[in-house]
Amino acid sequence: MDYHFLKVCTVTPKMHLADCQYNINEIIQSMKTAAQNGASLAVYPELCVTGYTCGDLFFQSTLIEEAQQGVKTILKETQDIEIVAIIGVPITIDGGLYNTALVICKGKILGIVPKTYLPNYGEFYEKRWFVAAHNLISHQIAYAGQNCIISPHLLFKCNQIPYFTLGIDICEDLWAVLPPSLLHSLAGATVLANLSASNEIIGKAQYRKELIAQHSAKTMSAYLFTSSGIMESTTDLVFSGHQLIYEDGYLLGESTLFSDEETITYAIIDLERLHRERIRQNNIVPTQFFEPLNYKTITFDLQKASFVFDRPIEATPFVPKDENSRNERCKSIFDIQAHGLARRATYAKADYLIFGMSGGLDSTLALLTCIKAAEYANMSRKQIMGVTMPGFGTTDRTYQNAVNLMNLLGITMKEISIVEATTQHLQTIEHPLDLHDVTYENAQARERMQILMDLANKWNGIVIGTADLSELALGWATFNGDHMSMYGLNSGVPKTLVRYLIDYVAHYESEPLVQEILFDVLDTPVSPELLPPDANGDIKQKTENVVGPYELHDFFIYYILRFGYRPSKIFFLAKHAFKEKYDDATIYKWLETFYSRFFKHQFKRSSMPDGPKVGSVCLSPRGDLRVPSDAYGDLWLNELQALKEKLQIKG
Repeated sequence: MDYHFLKVCTVTPKMHLADCQYNINEIIQSMKTAAQNGASLAVYPELCVTGYTCGDLFFQSTLIEEAQQGVKTILKETQDIEIVAIIGVPITIDGGLYNTALVICKGKILGIVPKTYLPNYGEFYEKRWFVAAHNLISHQIAYAGQNCIISPHLLFKCNQIPYFTLGIDICEDLWAVLPPSLLHSLAGATVLANLSASNEIIGKAQYRKELIAQHSAKTMSAYLFTSSGIMESTTDLVFSGHQLIYEDGYLLGESTLFSDEETITYAIIDLERLHRERIRQNNIVPTQFFEPLNYKTITFDLQKASFVFDRPIEATPFVPKDENSRNERCKSIFDIQAHGLARRATYAKADYLIFGMSGGLDSTLALLTCIKAAEYANMSRKQIMGVTMPGFGTTDRTYQNAVNLMNLLGITMKEISIVEATTQHLQTIEHPLDLHDVTYENAQARERMQILMDLANKWNGIVIGTADLSELALGWATFNGDHMSMYGLNSGVPKTLVRYLIDYVAHYESEPLVQEILFDVLDTPVSPELLPPDANGDIKQKTENVVGPYELHDFFIYYILRFGYRPSKIFFLAKHAFKEKYDDATIYKWLETFYSRFFKHQFKRSSMPDGPKVGSVCLSPRGDLRVPSDAYGDLWLNELQALKEKLQIKG
């Protein structure tokens, strides 16, 4: 199945200044190399046929005519290659010389795009030689033996590759206040290419990266930038051959600088991701503003090349790999959660922040966040009330961690056993105490929430919910038990990130005794502790044995809810992300579990309490996830079943 991935590349070929024949040969060879490596699009530097730094040689007919002859050679030699290439050529039109980008495919010129903005400051003086696109009168020209359309408002759309529509900038166009590619993206371009001759000075490489990252994110596009290399003239300038490939603001590929050999940078872009992002944000659509621009879309035929899928897929999309970025994210999340809770407590005129403290990951995160929120709300730590409520499954390890942590952090601690009350309740409803089913488990969760709610009434407090985003996505919360609260503090935080938030506090904001407990909390198996412990007093009920690994579920959550991918694509991505950890059968099993539970338990999310959104994925029924509680999941589960049969997955 085609999952809408496309392999692309940027090319800086070896070059001899003003030696068109040499340059043409290098371009042809690199196009063949790119196609052999599975690339469907190749972007070359500005004026790569002649070289950018020819200066007044651009006034010489010999150079301009030789460039045209060279283009004919390229078209002839590449007519059997399944690739779209964009090359830079100077072209004479109506008595003026234009700096242009030729879009070529299988021996044909699909169209020509002239440069819109000509730099004429500092080291640049292009207006000496070239005419800007807005001066163009003719839109049909004969060039290299073909009749061609030329316009700054051209898009190129592939008939065989969905979501692949190409728009073009030339160097300075990107630096302008209103880049042409901004208009291209509004007109439908998903892939933007920039043919550049950007010279290198101190700090410019980093500036390019920041500019292109921001532009790619703003236009929700893939942006391919390639620049002239070191073989340009060094009379006054030095060129580095910088190449960059971004997708929706994320860097996919970057070249080394100052290479004296041909450089090709490859990347695999996800066209569907760009398409889904535009649908979600719903603000990149043509309007009446475009009518005077007279945009034209040129369609072309291209069979996508096969390629090895080596696009990096992060196994933990909610958790940055880089430690500094991860720490910054953790600090930001704590601030969002704490300020949200402080505002809610202030508004409610609450005297206490009350939560159940089990000694597990989620309640520990709630405790740490409550301490920050109390500071922001000018409350003392004694106005934080942690309630430990031992039940049938409470182990000594989690109990001691909870008690010791609350004592060390100086909050108000209460201990209220739920054993007697739950026993009486089970007897009242005539439920055998030795029948450890869902009724047995949920009775404990609801008894705990009743205690917390009553304490909130008694002490003029608000009950802080500890359930995290992963649990809520899976419906792994007792309805009207831990599912409910007065403020769902952790509802925007996935389980994989909960661990790093606690780890962040342990490493950077804790004294040694607190740090020791936090590390032990991180080492404790995830469990609701609603079933009796084993013979050794250890946790017997382990959540991930029942619902599956949270790292897999968080991966599923990200790609299902953030991008709306179909089940087979989620499976495909998970296989690559976890190829060294889980086999096909394991990934399939838990993906099927996720979809089944997700649809079945939507009613819980439809009535979940307020809580702070901290990331791009959120389950709030008032904001990011407006799904009916009685929608059928058969479409998704049937596709998974078909995938199972196709792959012959057992079980």
